[in-house]
Amino acid sequence: MVDDSDSTRRVRVRRHSWARVLIPVVLILAWVIGAGLGGPLFGKVDEVSSNDQTSYLPSSADATKVQALLSEFNDGDSIPAIAVFVGDEELTDEDLETIADAVADAPSLEGISDEVSPAIASDDDMAAQAFIPIESDAELAETAQSLSAQLQDEAPDGVTVYITGPAGFSADLVAGFSGIDGLLLGVALLAVFVILILVYRSLLLPIVVLSTSLFALCVALLVVWWLAKAEVLLLSGQTQGILFILVIGAATDYALLFVARFREELRVTHDKGAAVLSAWKGSFEPILASGGTVIAGLLCLLLSDLKSNSTLGPVAAIGILFAMLSALTLLPSMLLLFGRAVFWPRRPAFEPDVVAEENGMPSKGLWAKLAGLIKRRPRVIWIATTLVLLAGAAGVTQLNAVGVPQSDLVIGESEARDGQVALGEHFPGGSGSPAYVVVDEASLQDVADVLLSNDGVDAVAVNASDSPSGTANVTSDGISAVGPPGTPAPAPTVVDGEVMLQATLTDAADSDAAASTVRDIRTELADYDALVGGVTATSIDTNDASIHDRNLIIPVILVVIMLILMLLLRSILAPVLLILTTVLSFGTAMGVSALVFNGIFDFPGADPAVPLYGFVFLVALGIDYNIFLMTRVREESIAHGTRQGVLRGLAITGGVITSAGLVLAATFAALSVIPILFLVQLAFIVAFGVLLDTFVVRSLLVPALSYDIGRKIWWPSKLGRGEE
Repeated sequence: MVDDSDSTRRVRVRRHSWARVLIPVVLILAWVIGAGLGGPLFGKVDEVSSNDQTSYLPSSADATKVQALLSEFNDGDSIPAIAVFVGDEELTDEDLETIADAVADAPSLEGISDEVSPAIASDDDMAAQAFIPIESDAELAETAQSLSAQLQDEAPDGVTVYITGPAGFSADLVAGFSGIDGLLLGVALLAVFVILILVYRSLLLPIVVLSTSLFALCVALLVVWWLAKAEVLLLSGQTQGILFILVIGAATDYALLFVARFREELRVTHDKGAAVLSAWKGSFEPILASGGTVIAGLLCLLLSDLKSNSTLGPVAAIGILFAMLSALTLLPSMLLLFGRAVFWPRRPAFEPDVVAEENGMPSKGLWAKLAGLIKRRPRVIWIATTLVLLAGAAGVTQLNAVGVPQSDLVIGESEARDGQVALGEHFPGGSGSPAYVVVDEASLQDVADVLLSNDGVDAVAVNASDSPSGTANVTSDGISAVGPPGTPAPAPTVVDGEVMLQATLTDAADSDAAASTVRDIRTELADYDALVGGVTATSIDTNDASIHDRNLIIPVILVVIMLILMLLLRSILAPVLLILTTVLSFGTAMGVSALVFNGIFDFPGADPAVPLYGFVFLVALGIDYNIFLMTRVREESIAHGTRQGVLRGLAITGGVITSAGLVLAATFAALSVIPILFLVQLAFIVAFGVLLDTFVVRSLLVPALSYDIGRKIWWPSKLGRGEE
């Protein structure tokens, strides 16, 4: 006769076994489906993204308002390209005729507008230029490249052709970002894979960990892509690259923390299910706190005036959310299925007696020795490291983050940059990229006179639809007639009672001199309620908004993260000290970076957003490692006292946090393969800052300072009144 209770127990065991298998399988299938839907979108991000700088400006900016009016005054929506023809010798009439034919033939190319201008020779007869609009819906980089090749083929012998102007520089940016889907992702994944192989000395586990990162990225991209398609979010190549790196780095870091806990549990239990559950319980709070801190910091970017910043916040936050979810659902499911086999050939042994003898703390190895050193000389260590960091931070005074010329945004060879140099040698520097001034029709001549009186303005024209070139020159005597004597002057194009003037600047549109001229023009035209836009104005408005965002958002992020840490650690003093050490680490990273940028790479400067982005990622991500450390220190302090808890926390988490830091530094360093100045600088700042935080701040400064302070570090919680 079978005992009912025994039969019921066996049924429950079978149900539990089925549930143990079914739940992870369902979770894995759900992630596989999501990744299958998101994966094909990697090659389609450009369908829902834009690199147009004006689309990221505040709607209240003059440059934004003028950009919105351009299509109304020009009867079209195109991007102007400037074709510059430079001869080895003076251009003959025959050369100019050949150039004119080549320009007239340009609209035969797909994506080129019919409204090309005639070729104009320079005063020194060494060059000619023509304006060739590229349609806004064309493949910009490919069209610019095809145009350059065709014009060069048709140009006279001894004449070099350059495509520059707004279209040329935009094409450079598009080409620069083209490696994000393939090169960037491949380099980042390869770097992480190599580090994981070295850390785990296993083949299967790195594949499992990387799978969680890739699946998180695919699902995040799926969500972001459709939100961008619905115009809920704005995407750019810059945002896309940061999303890829952030998700891979964060998801791998969270996975490393979980795997370390799982390995610990396998040493004291045969049951892989119990090991996964214990690892999940031990990892849930630090992963949630870490991801929540990063998300909170990123969402502070919503306060930004620049849409390139404000849209990065939610895009990156979505990526971090799925990185956390993959680490807490997909990874545990795969570990539950593989068990100890995932560590092959170095499977963790079942050795509860050894663990009991160690009392949960490694007695050998680098981190145990470092814990012993901190125990002997805590004050000397934290004072010495603080002084070294302060010395590095002094270099921040050398940081030039007030903006860079558009011609320097792309690193390496640039036809547009070479073309602008050639243009400046033979024509007014601002040719092809004028300042657009929108004023009331009645003020046309007065405003033109103000512009002409400025030494930074070479010539003034007004949009005129009945003129062959689409514009008419304006002098102090009025609008110039086009054609033989007696020809009536063309009428300016009027839209809602307003006209658009084009001021050709004497200096290159992206130069400091041009920026000074546009600022002067805005001041001089203040009484006319004029709107001033164009390439130079866009750069000015972007830099001004970036500086505003930097000064506003950095303090807000500090306050938000500090509040989160106070809730997590149930303390006031510990979070304040953690924030101070992280800020010091950030200052050192920026100071060293400034010296490297100026002294080694000879960069022309930095965008004002570089310090802001560096701060967001270094503080939000750098605080992650302090969270990983201090949550474990708190856990150990409850059982063993604060000072012993500091030493135990450092010894136990040292290996995993260092591995996580190496992974994150490697992923951000991968950004440097994209030849965009902003991303290269961000790559160095974050990679160096993460390594500094990992090996100096979290390994030496924070543990030594915490050990020296003792239980008061937890003030005013109960733990602050416990044992040292």
